[in-house]
Amino acid sequence: MTTNSKEWLQYMTAVLMVVSGVVLTFISFFTKDEVTDGVLWYMAQALTFTGAVFGENIYFRTKIGESESRIKKYFDEQLQQANANENNQ
Repeated sequence: MTTNSKEWLQYMTAVLMVVSGVVLTFISFFTKDEVTDGVLWYMAQALTFTGAVFGENIYFRTKIGESESRIKKYFDEQLQQANANENNQ
């Protein structure tokens, strides 16, 4: 699986979990005029899963971006020092 297909699969499962939780909640409410404990538990799990999928992806992308910028900054500084040393000689 490529990275794009993995991300697409994560996003689709997260969206499907929330949609299935909402549909189940509405069905439970309109058939019994109350939302049962099991339905609330399922909806909570769906929201937790969705939050984890989106939050994890954002967190790791941010950390990877920070690491890349630090590495680029380090190599740029080293290159500038090498050029300065070369010009002084």
